[in-house]
Amino acid sequence: MDVDGGSTSSDSARVRSIPIHSGQSKDFVYQFKQQSLPACKPVLTPTWVVEIVDRYDADCVPESFKGNKVSYIKDTSVPKNCTRFLKVPKYMKAPIYIYYQLDNYYQNHRRYVKSRSDQQLLHGLKYNDTSSCKPEESNNGLPIVPCGLIAWSLFNDTYTFTRGTGKLRVNRKNIAWESDRNHKFGKHVYPFNFQNGSLIGGGKLDPNTPLAEQEDLIVWMRTSALPSFRKMYGRIEEDLEADNVIVVEVMNNYNTYSFGGKKKLVISTSSWLGGRNDFLGVAYIFVGSSAIILSLVFLLLHLKNPRPFGDTTYLSWNRKGISS
Repeated sequence: MDVDGGSTSSDSARVRSIPIHSGQSKDFVYQFKQQSLPACKPVLTPTWVVEIVDRYDADCVPESFKGNKVSYIKDTSVPKNCTRFLKVPKYMKAPIYIYYQLDNYYQNHRRYVKSRSDQQLLHGLKYNDTSSCKPEESNNGLPIVPCGLIAWSLFNDTYTFTRGTGKLRVNRKNIAWESDRNHKFGKHVYPFNFQNGSLIGGGKLDPNTPLAEQEDLIVWMRTSALPSFRKMYGRIEEDLEADNVIVVEVMNNYNTYSFGGKKKLVISTSSWLGGRNDFLGVAYIFVGSSAIILSLVFLLLHLKNPRPFGDTTYLSWNRKGISS
């Protein structure tokens, strides 16, 4: 037998002309009719999302200031550091996402949402019309970059994580949307005259780093539509085992005490469907239950007062017969 791999047109013709045995054909048809042909049947099994939520705003106030939390947060001489211990309930596979959650914080307030300048965020001092940023458009006669109440109220609590004797490294890069970094914040726009007034709203910015690289600000500037929201802080890129104890050093700087807000630290995994979100499930149950209740109401109304059948003599073809 020749095994040099060569072939001729006559050999190909002979191969193509080999008939399928009638037994094989019948077997194929039988499998097709019985739906027993080999097939791929993927089964999607969503991964459990493990989540740790720790509210720390009340517990991180010293006992001597429990009755006056506002004076505590405004007194710069009082240390703001606080230690929290979090126990991991289940194995958490990296990447593990870190969020801060604020409750009773209305970022959707009309005056608050409008107090910004998108053109200034992109072009910096080259753009002079910052009237939309009132009351934080200038200070001491000089413009503020970035201007507006949203930037002025930047969240500034910080967290460091330790497991055992070693620190857990938190990756704080790429926490903002890529479209925001590349197209909405200038790569050559630097903070100017920011948080220099007598009333400090929140966090400060590095004047030597362009806005496009200050991702804490970018995340914060994407305002939330609801009074309870979470924003990305960073990622832990190593696995956490069940029953691990995570020590969190919190710098409790942000003032939510003046308006009765709450602060929470959230550590969560995610699945291919995303992170944990109870809203969709509750919404589906509510809409489905409402539809069932409405259908029962209409059914009872129909049984009590059934719709009368129409008189067939008024049909067009019957009217023609009557007129003739």
